[in-house]
Amino acid sequence: MFRKQSFWKGSALLLASAMTAKLLGACFKIPLTNVLGGTGMGYFSTAYGLLLPVYALSVTGLSAAVAQTVSRAAALEHWSEVRRIHHAARLACGALGLLLSLCMFLLAEPFATQIAAQPHALFSLLAIAPAALFGCLTAVERGYWEGLQNMTPTALSQALEAVAKLGFGLALCMWVLRNPEVVCRRVPPEVPLSALAAAGAVLGVTLSTVLGWVYFLLHGLRRDTRLPRDDRPAAPVSQIFRRLLYVMIPVALGSLVTNLTSLLDLVTMMRCLGRVQMFHGAELAERFGAFAAQPDFPAFVYGSFTGMAITVFNLVPSVTNMLGKSALPCAAALWAKQDCLGTAAHVRSVTGAAAAMAFPAAGGLWVLAEPVMHLLYAGRPEEAAIAAEALRTLLPGMVCLCLTFPLCSVLQGIGRAGIPVLCMLAGVVVKLAGNLLLLSRPAFCITGAGIATSACYLVLLLLILWQLHRCLGVRLHLLWGLFPPAAAAACCTGAAWLCHTCAQPLGMLLSAAAASGVGCLVYLTVWGLLMRCRKRKALRQYHTKIV
Repeated sequence: MFRKQSFWKGSALLLASAMTAKLLGACFKIPLTNVLGGTGMGYFSTAYGLLLPVYALSVTGLSAAVAQTVSRAAALEHWSEVRRIHHAARLACGALGLLLSLCMFLLAEPFATQIAAQPHALFSLLAIAPAALFGCLTAVERGYWEGLQNMTPTALSQALEAVAKLGFGLALCMWVLRNPEVVCRRVPPEVPLSALAAAGAVLGVTLSTVLGWVYFLLHGLRRDTRLPRDDRPAAPVSQIFRRLLYVMIPVALGSLVTNLTSLLDLVTMMRCLGRVQMFHGAELAERFGAFAAQPDFPAFVYGSFTGMAITVFNLVPSVTNMLGKSALPCAAALWAKQDCLGTAAHVRSVTGAAAAMAFPAAGGLWVLAEPVMHLLYAGRPEEAAIAAEALRTLLPGMVCLCLTFPLCSVLQGIGRAGIPVLCMLAGVVVKLAGNLLLLSRPAFCITGAGIATSACYLVLLLLILWQLHRCLGVRLHLLWGLFPPAAAAACCTGAAWLCHTCAQPLGMLLSAAAASGVGCLVYLTVWGLLMRCRKRKALRQYHTKIV
């Protein structure tokens, strides 16, 4: 018999898994970037630029749809319907994943040449196509267990995929680089070795999704995962399909729109930078040196932005996104009881937890952007300098995105999954306008993409909060919950900046380590004191009401 988990226990498991996966992902991306460089990471990022919208369209929506429908049936202890939902979702998602993989195979060449303007990225696009099929199959299994409020399978599968991506991706990339005579004789001579090495790394990513699906196949054989017997008739498969689509379509569209920011960077950055290179070459050369005149300069900047700055930018939001997975079934249960005040309290809890991680991370990265980038990518100092410049402009957007993820999950849980889609469309419009206006100006260049991204997520957060307030009909009182982490993060940032400035003569590594340690200590101390004061004030108010 399966075991249910509380919201905080499930969140803790997913957070630990996400942090492990991100740590291993950094261990994969950082040496990969040092090996491939900005141009090679441009090929790698092109494949991800195609995969992310496909994943958003299928995997994210599938997981949420299965989780919501399973959680409702499990709450009523209708186990036969839970089984039918599981089987129907497997069938539908297997067919959808196969279709998406075939489309990626067929559209790889026109996407590489016409949209991405990177013909040599074709090999990476072909290598990543099967990931759509196995991603869909894995999403069904994860949504099934999340709906049963058991986050352990999801957490373990994420960690397994991260380990496999690290091992297979780096191994295949290095094998290609060490055996050029074997690989290059099978491709046209004009194809650079870095494009083939990037395809090897991408193939490792695909193999990691295969292992994630195999894990669920083996996990389903365990006896303690079987559901109780239930003689009640389940809903027809056609009705289950309609329920899944009712949830999946708005969630998938919302996730697709969110991931369109990376696609917009893929489509606009290199083209806009190419025009700047053509008409403002002297200004670019003054800022970036003689390399600004090279034909690979747009791909170099794009690879540095997406392969380095965006990689660090996504670390914290990917962790806080795990709060949304646990928040969705809890919000659905509270909303089913028409408990608006309880739902608002739940919103405050998940938002406060996200802010407690986002605020200090943003402050620390603002202070240590340059040393972090140069230490992570020591073999690529030129790319690291460009990425550090862009990272600072991305940090306000990182905070907004961390807070947005759990709020969108709450809206999905209360049956308002279509609202985030409209809000995200407004954010994407801001992102597109910002890219077109700022990237074409030499004074901004790569920082223009970061500013546009931050503006996009700020607009998204404000619209989500407004709509959530309208749906619940009660005041959220978020500022009271956000004040302790915000004030503690401000003190943490100031202390880290002072320590880093004073310790710079000791070297980059020691000054960064000292600033990080002092900042963490200050943050935990101030945050703990503020939380204790708030609890005392709440107790005094409680006793006053009793008297």
